[in-house]
Amino acid sequence: MTELTTIAFDIETTGFQADDELTVVGFDSAVSSRVFLHTGTTPQTGLADRLNDALQTPVQLSLHDSEQELLHELAAFVTSTLTQRDTKLVAYNGERWNGGFDLPFLRTRLCTHGVEWPFGTLPYVDVMDVFETRFNTSEDTLDGVYGELIGSRLNNLDPFDDSGTAVTAWKEGAYERLLTHNVADIRRTRALMELAERYCSKSDFSMKSLEPIV
Repeated sequence: MTELTTIAFDIETTGFQADDELTVVGFDSAVSSRVFLHTGTTPQTGLADRLNDALQTPVQLSLHDSEQELLHELAAFVTSTLTQRDTKLVAYNGERWNGGFDLPFLRTRLCTHGVEWPFGTLPYVDVMDVFETRFNTSEDTLDGVYGELIGSRLNNLDPFDDSGTAVTAWKEGAYERLLTHNVADIRRTRALMELAERYCSKSDFSMKSLEPIV
């Protein structure tokens, strides 16, 4: 487990229906975060600089005029960078045996735009499963578990009380707050994975392949 570098993953969307769209996709490693933002045709000036001024670890941000453009750039990044390294993709309620959100939503949007599944060679771990079964916590949300077991630092960074606020923020063009929320989520996810690896055995983690049959 630990010999594979953790890449934490999280998305933001315009809603929860099949015809809703991706607005943000973020990845986080120990070195930096890589974030894709769908802004439509709304011009943005200095957004990346303002975001990096507010955060300690660097964020590489790219802006995209459409969801389709974001997906093509996302796929290129994953296949050219992540799949070429000894990494594992980690999410919190991203995809579990009984559901999850991020990967099912992403599959639908990739299929809608005819973009091939890019994660084929990456192993995947959902860290929510570990904390439900191997830690005694009173919370089950990402920020709740992080706050109970690690502290308040990244919770204080997050400008939103819940992920649903991200939908409204994108519609209002509050991109800096939306991006800060996404970065807080991916960094909380990676921090929890690192914590779990310090206290749990390999058999406690359910790692799955993301390689499609065809």
